[in-house]
Amino acid sequence: MSAVEPLRVEATSKRGRLSETQWARSAQQRVVRLAQLQVVHDAFDWLHRKEFQLQERQIELAKIPAPPFGEAARADWLQFRFRELGLKDIHTDAVGNVLAILPGANTSAGYVSISAHLDTVFPAETKLDIKRDRDRMVGPGISDNAAGVVAMLAIAGAIKDGRIRPSAPILFIGNVGEEGEGNLRGVRHIFDDTRWKDAIEFSIILDGAGTDSIIAEGLGSRRYEVRVNGPGGHSWSDFGAPNPIVILSKIIQEFSATSLPSKPKTTYNIGVIQGGTSVNSIPEMACMRVDLRSVAVAEIERLEEALRRAADSAKTRDVEIEIRTIGDRPAGELKSDSPMLAMVRAVDAHLSITSRIQRASTDANIPLSQGREAIALGAGGTGAGAHTLHEWFDPYGREVGLKRILLLTLALTGIDE
Repeated sequence: MSAVEPLRVEATSKRGRLSETQWARSAQQRVVRLAQLQVVHDAFDWLHRKEFQLQERQIELAKIPAPPFGEAARADWLQFRFRELGLKDIHTDAVGNVLAILPGANTSAGYVSISAHLDTVFPAETKLDIKRDRDRMVGPGISDNAAGVVAMLAIAGAIKDGRIRPSAPILFIGNVGEEGEGNLRGVRHIFDDTRWKDAIEFSIILDGAGTDSIIAEGLGSRRYEVRVNGPGGHSWSDFGAPNPIVILSKIIQEFSATSLPSKPKTTYNIGVIQGGTSVNSIPEMACMRVDLRSVAVAEIERLEEALRRAADSAKTRDVEIEIRTIGDRPAGELKSDSPMLAMVRAVDAHLSITSRIQRASTDANIPLSQGREAIALGAGGTGAGAHTLHEWFDPYGREVGLKRILLLTLALTGIDE
């Protein structure tokens, strides 16, 4: 018998799909009922007691290098932790995602997925000097996304050790390729996979720290590499030959003069420049990597056109300029009457969490762009300095963040008695 039935996206009233107000009322009742169950209180207590162990796991994970396309060592670590928890069907898929299942009592119910990306922005040779500084843990990747992966393990542990039997099955995913040129390849594969693309009904993405936001809107972005190739030569004897660095500089100058609208918010960033071998050599190559972001696809396309015009105007004889797309993240957002959105708002109200809907570029972009129910949440605690060597995470307040994720998960899966 189900104490709380699994949530269905296509739940209907006599007049059709529930309205936003009806979902809000239903969600509040559902969350209050769940929070009164003894097994849920036991799971909350488990999360409280395991805080020091979670910190140790977080430091241990952050010390394992995991650049995009180099996540295998972290994947092995996560597989071991999944086995330790007694999850089922633990395996690594074709692109390197690590998956595990916690079965549900209702075999006809769709899956609720909880995922956290394994990769970081840091090259493999980065010194991962993770240390404690008073109450904080400091070092590359300690928050983004060691905090998210550890939160995922905490939810699995609280449900398993608390002997909670979810009505719907839960799919845990440590996915690859969220950062940089990974281009969301791990989650793309999940939602292209015939086994999972129609089996997952709700997706919870755990990324970084905090509890103050609900990422229910996926920010679109495109990334390009602009490469200038020339004949090269000696700085003295070949003076006058086209210099790719100078040409690239002209492209940057013209492109950076492109006007941007105040609304919709639109940005660009030139994040990497490479080229040249020595001070007395005319380089054969220079390149840059450009990131374009906007709430509106039309603005991204306008910036792309501006980039191509700047390249065309800078081109000279004996020079080749190539613009290659290295990333494309689609936009999308939850509807206002989304049942998942109603549930997370009800959970936040119950736990006295003040949060707001935000737009960002995360793994949630993929399911959101396909019209699926998905949100990205922080793992609790606080953090800052993401993508720097001085990144930090303070676990104070993590417990309420984990309660939030657990209550949301159970509100979606339901509980079987």
